[in-house]
Amino acid sequence: MVPAPPQTLSLERVFASPGLAGAVPRAVKLSPDGRFVTVLRARADDRERYDLWGFDRKANSGQGGWRMLVDSLKLASGRALSEAEKMQRERQRIGDLKGIVSYEWTADSKALLVPVDGDLFLAGLEGTSRKIAGTKGGELNPELGPKGQHIAFVRDARLHVGPVDGSSLPQAITPAETAGTVHWGEAEFVAQEEMDRFKGFWWAPDESRLAVERFDEAGVGIVTRAAIGADGTKTFDQRYPIAGSANAQVSLWVISSDGSARVQVDLGPDKDIYLARADWAPDGKTLYIQRENRAQTVLDMLAVDPATGKSTVLFSERAAPKGWINLSNSYRFLKDGSLIWLSERDGFAHLYRLDDGAWQQLTKGPWVVTSLVGIDEKAGRVTFTATRDDVLAPQVYALDLKAPEKIERLTDLAFANSAAMDRKGQTLVVTRSADNQPPQSYLADSAGERLSWIEENRVEGKHPYAPYLASHRAAQFGTLSAADGTALHWMMLTPPLEPGKRYPAFTYHYGGPHAQVVQRGWQGALAQAIVDKGYIYFAIDGRGSDNRGVAFETAISRAMGSVEVADQLVGADYLKSLDFVDPKRVSTFGWSYGGYMTIKMLQANPGAYAAGIAVAPVTRWQLYDTHYTERYLGDPNKEPKVYEASNALADTGKISDPLLVIHGMADDNVVFENTTALVAKLQAEAVPFEMMLYPGFTHRISGPKVSKHLYETMFRFLDRHGAGSGK
Repeated sequence: MVPAPPQTLSLERVFASPGLAGAVPRAVKLSPDGRFVTVLRARADDRERYDLWGFDRKANSGQGGWRMLVDSLKLASGRALSEAEKMQRERQRIGDLKGIVSYEWTADSKALLVPVDGDLFLAGLEGTSRKIAGTKGGELNPELGPKGQHIAFVRDARLHVGPVDGSSLPQAITPAETAGTVHWGEAEFVAQEEMDRFKGFWWAPDESRLAVERFDEAGVGIVTRAAIGADGTKTFDQRYPIAGSANAQVSLWVISSDGSARVQVDLGPDKDIYLARADWAPDGKTLYIQRENRAQTVLDMLAVDPATGKSTVLFSERAAPKGWINLSNSYRFLKDGSLIWLSERDGFAHLYRLDDGAWQQLTKGPWVVTSLVGIDEKAGRVTFTATRDDVLAPQVYALDLKAPEKIERLTDLAFANSAAMDRKGQTLVVTRSADNQPPQSYLADSAGERLSWIEENRVEGKHPYAPYLASHRAAQFGTLSAADGTALHWMMLTPPLEPGKRYPAFTYHYGGPHAQVVQRGWQGALAQAIVDKGYIYFAIDGRGSDNRGVAFETAISRAMGSVEVADQLVGADYLKSLDFVDPKRVSTFGWSYGGYMTIKMLQANPGAYAAGIAVAPVTRWQLYDTHYTERYLGDPNKEPKVYEASNALADTGKISDPLLVIHGMADDNVVFENTTALVAKLQAEAVPFEMMLYPGFTHRISGPKVSKHLYETMFRFLDRHGAGSGK
């Protein structure tokens, strides 16, 4: 029998259910007692709807021990999310998900707090669930106290606290404000969008009080955002702090859990600051606050007396010249009073220990620690992920605080890895992937020895990607030199190459900070589908991208749209030097910062690219928010020439290559005005271009049919302009 030919991937299949990556769980957690593993799993018939599943480690072994704990459809009310809930999900990049998107274990490991459609449920391990008493729907940021006795949440811009057992109803513990611009217990817009901080209250360890943020956005400018949909247009007067304008005024208070006492925390005389992080000491006697200056060049760690609100500066982090502070969640206050802290002070992100006023560097070298995973305080063992062995494939490592120079690798170099850990630092949850292996996750002990699979996700049998494995094309990697000799990493996937044939190249880029496109591991089904259409898929990380150290990232300081644009051209020139690449069919595509890059690349290098595609591009940095934009470009009121050079509008007349602009017409991140400004400028200069708009869609343009439409639009555009494969 002649074997069936390998199946090729269609764009339609890439975005259909079940997802081709297979069973990739989200939000993997261990119960506080370590007995249960819980995950969020997508339904086979709806890749965007998640249910809560659990595994009893003591009673079962193997995949057969998994059972659904909460069926999201059974608890679903169908209630539309409030605008605040929608915006928060956009900030968390989960706006397309349905069902259960988060959950939390109770302290006694007997139940879980599960929000569904804005309602709050307490779910038992036997399949029972009850709605939290006194909740009305639309509660934001629900969180159990550390002892599991109380729950807190935000409703109507006030923080509410109540007992979990329902013996009394939750009560507001923050005052009612007459101004509609005041919010208690929430994170302001830039904290959510740019600072990776999504909450505005923090429980003390004994649940006797909470640290609570109050912000007033009365001084923040109003942007009238039009959400243009298929059935009409809605307008929102959104408080949006554009670069150079006023931020929300933020203060912090310590409030007793019954609301009877309230003390303001002294954040210093300068009110134009950022509240970056807040943490209680393990004994609850000190509140630690990370305060960042507006320029994001100094980060102060404040030690606060919660009884009086008085603060002192414990230490300060200062950015390198022309650099900035990168905020992090990789730190931990220990019971002995010391602190494990991630810092870039030596030019690379490394771990340090602060003990009794003295600093000790725990890791060092021309590589970066990407996350602090866990700490076993009794054993003095610190577990972390880093690029020590391979900048393209992070691994999990551990060190002993008594001999930190002896670093032990806990994971397999054949995979790119990430990890989480229980609070005691004794059980690992490792997630890994390889070129032909979608993400799989397993439990391991503190030495990295696998205890059991959480989801092996092997591509075989009924795995959704199994039919396409025979046609899978492995990624190739290499380095090129930038103009100054800096090594730039690239990745390429090719179709089976026929002698003498030249292929079109589809290059993908992001180009901005806090992103690394070129990585080993699972590249995703979309890249394979593009290769199956007859393209070479190529990406290169230029200066400004992540995980290469301070000097590499800060090359774009006060100079966005410069060196990272030049570095992309290095990749394009390399492709054109290959005898299997058609030099006249090298196109480029980017989204968000990548869309901005597409426009800058076509402006800077006319004729270098056969065509360019820009999705949701930033075109005027003055339209983007304070915390992100000022970090890299400074204050536009003080450095207007920096903004003029970095914007994408001044040189639109230089664009001579085919350009396709795509934007969601309800985008609340890179607002649609960025594209209308670009379009008006192109039209005024008689520059031809094409455009595709998506009514009702935000910065995400996604969905089984819509995603197919978007990418087919892109490839038809390339075909029309002689840059496509014709497939």
